[in-house]
Amino acid sequence: MTCTEFLALLDELIDDTISAETRAQLQDHLKGCEHCEVTLNTTRKTIEIYRSHEVYELPASVRERLHAAIVARCKNGC
Repeated sequence: MTCTEFLALLDELIDDTISAETRAQLQDHLKGCEHCEVTLNTTRKTIEIYRSHEVYELPASVRERLHAAIVARCKNGC
């Protein structure tokens, strides 16, 4: 398995929606690839951080500035 193949299956690995055979292939890849191991661990930790925080409403002024910045960026070719 290549790193590209690993990354393509990362969501399914995290969501635990892959077959046992594919999981074994991913685990074998992780044994020899520090880059993918770091990517997996970082992704999992990021998800945990975001799940543990409250969702809060942005102030209207911030929301408007953010929206304007996104629109401006997309007009310039996202």
